[in-house]
Amino acid sequence: MNRSSKLVGTAASRPITTWTTLLLVAVLTACGGGKTTKPDRPAPPSPTANAEPTTPVPDKGDPEARFKQALELMKGRKTAEAESAFLKLAQDFPDYAGPQMNLGILYAKSNRRDVAISAFSRAATMNPQNASAFNWLGIANREAGNYPRAQQAYEKALAVKPDYAAAHLNLGILLDEYLKQPAAALPHYQEYLRLYGKEDLRVLAWMAEIQASQKAAEATAAPSATAPVPASTGARK
Repeated sequence: MNRSSKLVGTAASRPITTWTTLLLVAVLTACGGGKTTKPDRPAPPSPTANAEPTTPVPDKGDPEARFKQALELMKGRKTAEAESAFLKLAQDFPDYAGPQMNLGILYAKSNRRDVAISAFSRAATMNPQNASAFNWLGIANREAGNYPRAQQAYEKALAVKPDYAAAHLNLGILLDEYLKQPAAALPHYQEYLRLYGKEDLRVLAWMAEIQASQKAAEATAAPSATAPVPASTGARK
């Protein structure tokens, strides 16, 4: 059974089938892996005792207000305008992870995988506690056929947030369908169902398929392991 179209971008969503849907469910969690819509503000620098006067810089506006406006464009599927807004935000506030995260989603949605991977990588580097960035990085690498990096990204997402249901599901799919390690996938499917808290018939079917294969393999191996040794048929003297 093909699992390739069931990757999910957020822990709150059911398995979904298109980048467009992924965009809509992920947009509000894009900047920090949670429910905030703030643009993932960097920590302020420590004050110094003898700070020199700084040269005034042009007013770039309120980054949070600009970020909210860009999100509204993104949710309204005005992708070109949203991309332009996030690009300007990333230029004006280069230490903020949120614009990079959402640019990555927009790039992924339009199948620009290389730039999506770069954007998600930057977002994860800027905020290593952003489990959502690592999850999306895993999706983008999986789409690009780089399965080892996809696995590494999903595992980092789970290291940051062990109860991240979407990352458990995505890692399970990767192990099961692409890396051909169904036994390793099974506990991730189980954890996804536990965290999701609802019945997901597709995942239950995948688990049943794995368990049936395991039982069949055990049944095939059992006779050879326990078969009696035939008695000697050597000729009498």
